Amino acid sequence: MELVIFLSSVVVFATFALMPLARRSGAPILLIVLVVGMLLGVDGPGGIRFYSFQTGFDLGSFALAIILFAGGLETERGMFHNARNSSVMMATLGVLVTALIVGLFASFVLGMPPVVGLLLGATVASTDAAATFLLIQQSKAGISERVKNTLVLESGLNDPMAIFLVVSLTAVVNGGPPESLQEVGGFLIFLVSQIGIGLIGGIFGGRVLTLIIDRMALPNGTYPAMALSGALAIYAAVALLGGSGFLAVYIVGIVIRNRLIRPLDNILNFNEALQWISQMALFLMLGLLVAPSQLLEDIWPALAIAAVLMFVARPLAVMVSIGWMGFSVRENVFLSWVGLRGAVPVLLAIYPVITPGPVTIEFFNGVFVIVVVSLIAQGWTIAPLANFLKLKDQAVQAEDLEADVET
Repeated sequence: MELVIFLSSVVVFATFALMPLARRSGAPILLIVLVVGMLLGVDGPGGIRFYSFQTGFDLGSFALAIILFAGGLETERGMFHNARNSSVMMATLGVLVTALIVGLFASFVLGMPPVVGLLLGATVASTDAAATFLLIQQSKAGISERVKNTLVLESGLNDPMAIFLVVSLTAVVNGGPPESLQEVGGFLIFLVSQIGIGLIGGIFGGRVLTLIIDRMALPNGTYPAMALSGALAIYAAVALLGGSGFLAVYIVGIVIRNRLIRPLDNILNFNEALQWISQMALFLMLGLLVAPSQLLEDIWPALAIAAVLMFVARPLAVMVSIGWMGFSVRENVFLSWVGLRGAVPVLLAIYPVITPGPVTIEFFNGVFVIVVVSLIAQGWTIAPLANFLKLKDQAVQAEDLEADVET
């Protein structure tokens, strides 16, 4: 046990220590963590054999719930004033458009069965909250509040639509298309339940939790743990009731941030640290699940899908969903490029693999390659693209100039 604690602690400590290097080089820290996980895995010098996709899915879902709660805590009420409509449109219509375009390409060009192609498109259709929260902060791009808020809120709100599509299409792949209106109605009820119960559970549960915390007299250091445990309880309860626990826990974080009377500093700082640790653990575990030698077998189709996702599907989804909402041409270009994929698509790719059906580990490997390409191509270019498009706010430019003068 001491050896396990030593090795895991050294890995986490090393990834934190690499953060300054990642900032200076512009490399996404999550990509570095993925590489570390792959080096520790079965094909790397670490030689760790971790094949339990079910365990990976369960632990990954738990880590993602913590990440989303922390992301909600960073979401102020003012973010909804200028980005509510755009983020909701991207989280719903944008996901559908992306899934359809990628699915059609995978089906007609790469020869995948149509339903499997659409399942692949749905798996990579949602942007990732962990990657978006982290890389927007890490890049310090200084983009306008409306653009930044749209990207952040979209990544937190689009999980229910992606989960609905993946679960529904997995059922079709495994058991065939729906043969009656009753089965079609079941899919629609599932979608309404995911969003409806998630919203109600998050709002109501968040308000109750906030009320309890405000009325409890506890040592200051215990409030963060109480808030997190309450949020995770709401996440699990909503999931058990058939709703989106991810949506609920994200909203709980938003409610606490904007309704809690007590000082938030302790809760925010604690969950920011836990968010980092969860992200490190999540991407490290996903790296362990992958055998790099197997990635090379079907890498070219995955690269083709990644190219279509970044250069065709995401831009069209932006144009159809929010291109008419008053964003400038430069802002639309930036929104079209920064559709970061991360842990959520990889977790969703595990779901059809662990269900009894024809989807195999090659499906997971393909999604993993797409995510890595997204982290490299898009995560590495956020700040340079913002600078090239001249999207920085005047206030941010003034701060940068002041910092340069002081240096």
